[in-house]
Amino acid sequence: MTTLNNHHVVLFERDPNNPILTVAHWPYPVNSVFNPAATRLHDGTTLLLCRVEDRRGLSHFCVARSANGVDGWQIDPRPTLLPDPERYPEELWGIEDPRITYVPELGKYAIVYTSYSRSGPGVSLALTEDFRTFERYGVVMPPEDKDAALLPRKYNGRWVLLHRPITVLGAHIWVSYSPDLRHWGSHKMVLQARRGAWWDANKIGLGPPPIETPEGWLVIYHGVRQTPGGCLYRLGLALLDLDKPERCLLRGDSWIFGPEALYEREGDVDNVVFPCGYTVGDDGDTLNLYYGAADTCIALARGSIRTILDWLKRYGQPTVSSAEEYTGN
Repeated sequence: MTTLNNHHVVLFERDPNNPILTVAHWPYPVNSVFNPAATRLHDGTTLLLCRVEDRRGLSHFCVARSANGVDGWQIDPRPTLLPDPERYPEELWGIEDPRITYVPELGKYAIVYTSYSRSGPGVSLALTEDFRTFERYGVVMPPEDKDAALLPRKYNGRWVLLHRPITVLGAHIWVSYSPDLRHWGSHKMVLQARRGAWWDANKIGLGPPPIETPEGWLVIYHGVRQTPGGCLYRLGLALLDLDKPERCLLRGDSWIFGPEALYEREGDVDNVVFPCGYTVGDDGDTLNLYYGAADTCIALARGSIRTILDWLKRYGQPTVSSAEEYTGN
């Protein structure tokens, strides 16, 4: 069953300072700055781990820090984390699209990112305490796989990773489990890309790491629609069970945020909004969503977690028990 949603409901407001970070801010020559991971440090500082593409076309990570998360950014004067293809050959063509999860049990930040190898993109993992030194785990999901994030705690003694492998079934969001962050199994599909004319037909992927709420894990995901003018990236919502994250409780039918501003519609890759990180305000409700715009710059949009959940409960649909309703088979 399909429900027509109120498209005029605005769940995210763009910051008037957008784009908040561009190549003009960078202390060394680069091509573009986009798709940042985000976290709030223990002292309240907002830290963005930005994907920076150099003029060869290869990406690395660079940290930007801000007291208010909007301006006054202090950017590392040189790359924070570079590809290391000699020891990690899967990083030959760069590292991309990081997502940060603080893991209390480890006292460390887990960075899950895309490593671009000769065989395509895979999922790699690194841990850090200070965003200056990093412990690489290497590839944890082989190509083709990306759009991955770690949940902050174990379930029944196992870590939980959401990711987006490309399989013969398509490009869908899966969950996998591990006892040690290195060996992964018990793979299950969580969210399936739809087919046909849907805004999220054929290819979806995780946005920022899932957001823990009393209602469940709030998932902001991107959907890609192929149009005659190229791909169109927009955002949708889903809610996973808090105690069983492989179970999707609700999924919105409509997209809730898409490229509208000029800096989102025109760039190295037109018509893209792509969030990899968020922070939550001191009120526990304000959601600061950091996203790449047109694969060229970094922008910020704000929403209310409570309002977003209310929208999802009002307009979301229980997930189908069979893939047939999405595929039309």
